[in-house]
Parts: sequence; C-alpha cells; structure tokens
Amino acid sequence: MFSLNFDDTQLEIQKLAREFAQNEIAPTAIERDAKAEFPSDILKKMGELGFLGMLVDPDYGGTGLDYLSYILALEEFAKADASVTTITSVQNSLVNWIIESHGTEEQKQKYLPKLASGEWLGAYCLSEPEAGSDARQQSTTATLKDGKWYINGIKNWISTAKQADVFIVFAQSDPELKHKGICCFILDTTMSGIGFGAKEEKMGLKSSHTFSLTLDNVEVPKENTVGSVGEGFYIAMRGLTGGRIGIAAQAVGIAEGAFQKALRYSTERKTMGTPICDHQMIQQKLAQMSMKISAARLLVHKAAWLKANNIDCNRESSEAKLYASTIANEVTKEAVQIHGGYGYVQEYEVERMMRDAKVTEIYEGTSEIQHIVIARDLVKKLV
Repeated sequence: MFSLNFDDTQLEIQKLAREFAQNEIAPTAIERDAKAEFPSDILKKMGELGFLGMLVDPDYGGTGLDYLSYILALEEFAKADASVTTITSVQNSLVNWIIESHGTEEQKQKYLPKLASGEWLGAYCLSEPEAGSDARQQSTTATLKDGKWYINGIKNWISTAKQADVFIVFAQSDPELKHKGICCFILDTTMSGIGFGAKEEKMGLKSSHTFSLTLDNVEVPKENTVGSVGEGFYIAMRGLTGGRIGIAAQAVGIAEGAFQKALRYSTERKTMGTPICDHQMIQQKLAQMSMKISAARLLVHKAAWLKANNIDCNRESSEAKLYASTIANEVTKEAVQIHGGYGYVQEYEVERMMRDAKVTEIYEGTSEIQHIVIARDLVKKLV
C-alpha cells in the first residue's frame, strides 16, 4: 500500500540535500548560468557526500539508499539549480542503475566504485539525429569481428559527454531484427575513436553541458556488452522509466523553488499601499501554484515508492513526468509574472527557472510520448 510516511533515513537525506543545495549550490547558480560554467567543484563535493552513488550498493562504493530518498534529494537540488540536478540524475538513474542492474560482476567492480564516488562521471548515449522519440531507429552500428565490437555512429543531446569518463552506448547489431538487434555497451575514455561536436548553446540548463558524440570505429571488448546481445532496447526503456521519475522530481523542485521566491516577493512588494499578496489576483496565482505543486509531488512520490518496492511503474512514471513538467512550466511562468519587470532579470532567478523548466517537457521522453505510454498502458490493462 502506497504510503508517504517517510522514515528517519529518508528525512535525514532530504535535510542533508536541502542544506547542501542552499549552502553549496544556490549561492553560485546565477554566475554559473551566466558563464555556462560546468559545476566541477560542486560535483566533487557531492561525490564525497555520496550523492552521486545514492542507489549503488555499498559493496560497490555506493550509499545503498532507496529510490524515494534519492527523489527527495533531487527535488532539493532542483530548487537551487536544475543544471546540477540533471547531471546528478543521469549519473544515478541511468548510468549507475544500468550497470548495477544489468552489468556483470566484473563490470560492477570496475566502474561503479569510481562512478559512485564522483571520481568518474557517466553519460547516457541513446538519442541520435534520426532516433529521438523513436529510439528503435538506431543507426549507430555495432559489428562483431574477431571477438571485438566495432562501433560507428553519432549520438546527440548527450549531457556531460565531454566531461564523462564512462559512456552507456546503444547500437544496432542486426538491422533485420529491428529493436531486438539493439545492444548496450560500456565505453570509456581509454578507447580511441570517441569524439565530440561543439557544445550546444541551449535555452536553459546552461551549466549542464550538452554535446554530440561521434563514434569512429571504436573497438570495444566483448566483455563490455551490458546484458545479452539484442537486449539493449529493453535496458534503455527500463532505464528511462526510472529516469523519468528523476526528471519529474527535478520539475517539482524547479517549480517549488520558483514558487517560494514568488511567494516571498509577494509579501515584500507593495502596490497601492499594500503587499501584492493581499490582492485577489495574486492570491489566486499563489493558490493555484501551490495546489499544482502538491499534486505533482504526490504523483512523483507514488512512482518513486512503486519503483522502490519493485512494482511496475511504467505508467506512473510517465504520469509523474508529464504532469510535473507541465506544472513546472506553468508555475515558473507565473513566478515571473508575479515579479513583474524584476522577474525578467537574472538577479531574481525566476527567469532562469522558467528557461530550465522547458526542457523537462522534452528530454527523457517528450510530453507527447508520455501521453502515448499512459494511454497504451491503460488500454492494455483493460483488455
């Protein structure tokens, strides 16, 4: 039975994440955004505190926390800076999770300790120029020759690609098998043939760097195959199910951060001799913002609880991401409006939050794709 009675450990993790976010992340968020500066020092500290290996078993150097603890931490980070949250989410939800859930013991021993400690960063490489929402259309190829794989292709929209030490890469080993021919591999910077395009100049998430990744006949040992040959698409989709909960938590955090700034500003800003929070139109905005955030948070926590208890949450993760990303865009827009002209300048931060919120409707499955996932699951279970 779904319950929101957080235990002492979960509450302690939430508190630790909140303090770290406000003391270490928030003070330099405006500057990092303006300079598009990668948060290397912050990530190092997060690694030391265990935030980059939250879901990893202690046997492999992680903190071994449950999924709800992880989601609570992500929300706190996102209140301060969504860019840091994106890097943290990719590391935990996608890279670490895939290696631990589907990797061999040798792979876990080799990669997880350094990823969990933050010594290494990871990148998730699924999207391609012609394989975005339809990830089955992988044109990156994996050819087996003399006991080694040779990988060729281009991956795009790869977060942290140029800073990464480890890459989870999906490639087609047999086009005739379509999505059943897709394989998953671990690549690292010791392998030649890995290159990068120019850094994408994005609307938001400016200190989370995004690149395209070129793979030119990269030689990969067979032992770097994750899971069975042809299991890659299944692994990718399972990873995204958890990843979408992380992005939903990020969206809630962005919305909450913007709401709190708007709420405080409404008590300080006066018009017609009274704080604007006394005006009915502002009260309506604040009430709607609070209600939407609360509803989104419940969806996110339910999905995280299901995942933590190993219960299928494919639909619930899509519901959480779809609704949370929608309200993040609505709430941040209203936060800017409440600030008036000040909301349009960097100093008051809500303009950055509005820019950052937009991508939550796009990456790790667009809102349009989430509608499809939800509807198909409903029909399947009805039949």
